[in-house]
Amino acid sequence: MAVFTGAGVAIVTPFKENGEVNYEKFAELIEFQIANGTDAIIVCGTTGESSTLTHEEHLDVIKYCVEKVAGRIPVVAGTGSNCTKTAVYLSTEAEKYGVDGLLLVTPYYNKATQNGLFKHFKTVADSVKVPCILYNVPSRTGCNIAPETAVKLCTEVENIVGIKEASGNISQIVKLMALADGKVDLYSGNDDQITPLLALGGKGVISVLSNVAPRQTHEICEKFFSGDVAGSCAEQLRAIPLCNALFCEVNPIPVKKALNLMGMEVGPLHMPLTEMEEENAAKLEKAMKEYGIL
Repeated sequence: MAVFTGAGVAIVTPFKENGEVNYEKFAELIEFQIANGTDAIIVCGTTGESSTLTHEEHLDVIKYCVEKVAGRIPVVAGTGSNCTKTAVYLSTEAEKYGVDGLLLVTPYYNKATQNGLFKHFKTVADSVKVPCILYNVPSRTGCNIAPETAVKLCTEVENIVGIKEASGNISQIVKLMALADGKVDLYSGNDDQITPLLALGGKGVISVLSNVAPRQTHEICEKFFSGDVAGSCAEQLRAIPLCNALFCEVNPIPVKKALNLMGMEVGPLHMPLTEMEEENAAKLEKAMKEYGIL
């Protein structure tokens, strides 16, 4: 059984002006997501700025999220690292808090061979009992999980159950699903490819768009699963200009700006990320208005 189906939000981490986590705002974001039909919360992923949280902050945010959600929808925690020992540490701690699954990004900077990736992910997964979802985002990590490696991991490691595919390479994803034989739960990691990946047998999306349009992102998936493929496609296409605007600068710069434009007051970014350029912010605001969320 999949960790979740539908739209999971890759939720932002709100900060105070001094850079501390703003838990009051985080609670509001969680409630906003649940009230608007989000199917799962993915905490401390790329969008949650996990790379610039201390280990203590990282784990505190995961623990708070699990406690606040209180079992209403699944919580998946990003606990990957380019250091296998660190990934094991974060994963085992997150498991103690009661997460429903883990999201494990490919090792970045030092990268790895396909054999190294297999050993890395197997080592982390073997340290816990909860389901693990691989996270393939080579544009950020410089490291790509080959389809054969993903299938081998999902076949040979009992609690590695799926992959968030953010390579953007449809041909690679087609090959993955052709090899998968039903053993890989596929999640889109790109908001502009939700319906196409559902058509390949995907279970849903781990979404940036859901931060600002949770109901609409949920409906892209819900319409597809209910047999309204044309409706899903129409919603997907309607969202494309906003998706483009949300990625006109590196994520999560635009989505945090979007939430602040919506009055959510999620605060600043952790450096080295900086505030959005005025020209791009204007494009984002225009796209949000045209989409109907501002």
